[in-house]
Amino acid sequence: MHNELVDDGFMVIAVAIDEAVDEVRVLADGITYPVLMDPNHLLTETYAISNVPAVVWIDEQGRIARPNANEFGSDMFSEFTGRTCQGHFDQIRAWVHDGVVPDDADSEIADLDEDEIAARLHFRLAAHLRRAGNEEGAARHFDAAAELAPLDFTVVRAAMPLRGESPFGEEFFKLLEEYQAAGSPFHGITPA
Repeated sequence: MHNELVDDGFMVIAVAIDEAVDEVRVLADGITYPVLMDPNHLLTETYAISNVPAVVWIDEQGRIARPNANEFGSDMFSEFTGRTCQGHFDQIRAWVHDGVVPDDADSEIADLDEDEIAARLHFRLAAHLRRAGNEEGAARHFDAAAELAPLDFTVVRAAMPLRGESPFGEEFFKLLEEYQAAGSPFHGITPA
């Protein structure tokens, strides 16, 4: 989409909520748009994002044209989700070419609740303690974050590589199964 619409003033900016720069660099190889790192998850807090992927449309004036929505930028995860990105891409084309936003663009996204806020604070503290070499303290706070927001991928899945677990390993698939069993909750717009 970026390459197709860049001459029309459209730009994709990806934000990885990760701190493993080398791993993100491998995933970003060949990508022609900016890929930013947000190891402190400020973006997920600012836009009340609890699960990924999430897409926020921001217009030329810096206003949110469509709040965080559970959309994909490729079909890489179609086998997990049963969804393709084509419908979303068509919506983006209509927005860029004709100024048409989807009916759900005026959706109001609720603020994070107290548990979600506390989970993010525990996550931040855990990440800080881990960087400082306090693995025991980090583990306690990662556990507290997961207890407060057990299906929040920006907390639970993001902690996996920081805890030495594979973000696509057994723990991930257990989380995904629990998430799907709970109806795939998403803090934002979910596709129809």
